[in-house]
Amino acid sequence: MTSLAALWGVAALFLVIVMSAAWLVQKRTGQGGWADAFWSLGLGAAGVGVALFPIDGAAPSLRQYLAALLIGLWGLRLGSHIAIRAAHEGEDARYARLRQDWGDGFQVKMFGFLMLQAGAAAFLALSVMAAARNPTPGLTLQDGFATLVFVGALLGEAISDRQLAAFKRNPANKGGVCDVGLWAWSRHPNYFFEWLGWCAWPLFAVNLSGEWTWGWLALTGPVYMYWLLTQVSGVPLLEEHMRRSRPKAFEAYAARTSAFFPRPPRH
Repeated sequence: MTSLAALWGVAALFLVIVMSAAWLVQKRTGQGGWADAFWSLGLGAAGVGVALFPIDGAAPSLRQYLAALLIGLWGLRLGSHIAIRAAHEGEDARYARLRQDWGDGFQVKMFGFLMLQAGAAAFLALSVMAAARNPTPGLTLQDGFATLVFVGALLGEAISDRQLAAFKRNPANKGGVCDVGLWAWSRHPNYFFEWLGWCAWPLFAVNLSGEWTWGWLALTGPVYMYWLLTQVSGVPLLEEHMRRSRPKAFEAYAARTSAFFPRPPRH
């Protein structure tokens, strides 16, 4: 376990460097949204590292390769999506609000905020490491189920993002609230599927035979991600912006649509 702890420490240091670079880029461009792209790509790369890096000369297992593939795809998909958005759209409403609230102290506070994000990413990387390093030989039905959950979540989030992008491209929807497709079932389907994807790591990691007690550590990932998305940097900031920018439309939307977990809309 000492070797795994050292590997996680290197991953944490890598994420600090990545988010320091993110701070420099957002400072130069004036676009805080770049931070999210760096975070996603950085966590994806760190996840690949903690999954595959050889320890004691042992070759990676099939589970390690699978975990690395999945977290790598997640990072590339989400990171590239956010990067394209940051390059072609205005600043993310959450960062624009922080820029307004923090005023002249924005850059100093932003650096501290991004270091907290580096810490959050390092904490989430523990789930990937616990899943990838499960010593159970071969791949099991449990691994297959975990893969289905992860891939389903990845597709769900991608579909949510595409539906929202299509809604925004239509000039007729300006000032409105996206309530089509998955967005009719949840006010934040992209966040829901993001959380669901992190639920796959405990399925990879937990060994009910008790031979891999560290696998239970992977449960921290979905718990922490749910807290982040619903209480800290996701839903609250975005909904505050929506209530401020389009109060009537959002009030009607919120009355008929679930906040997080998808369900049929109320009529």
